Amino acid sequence: MVMSPVLPFSKSRAVGQLVFLSGDMPIGPDGNVPEGIKAQTALTLQRIAATLESDGLNLADVVSVTAYLVNPADFEAFNRVYAEAFPEPRPVRTTVRADLMLPGALLELTVVASRPQ
Repeated sequence: MVMSPVLPFSKSRAVGQLVFLSGDMPIGPDGNVPEGIKAQTALTLQRIAATLESDGLNLADVVSVTAYLVNPADFEAFNRVYAEAFPEPRPVRTTVRADLMLPGALLELTVVASRPQ
């Protein structure tokens, strides 16, 4: 389990076969947020993949995603990057429009993964 060094919550938590990840956002190693939904989606998915890896999982183990988008007009571009990241069968997904806490962030993703049986 990876703990956030700044905020008082766990990055991930396992309950039985399921692993729940906290919402992740497009924060680069330098602390900056890249411009554009494509770059932000790719970075956020990379961050999620790293968290999953620390729990012995990968994106193929994701069963559910909740996507929070600031701008509904970004949906198509977001969806293209997202579709490339997830193999079939793809996770179930809910996508909602939301205001986010990180200035400049265009999306936040929350995932649930399942350990292989």
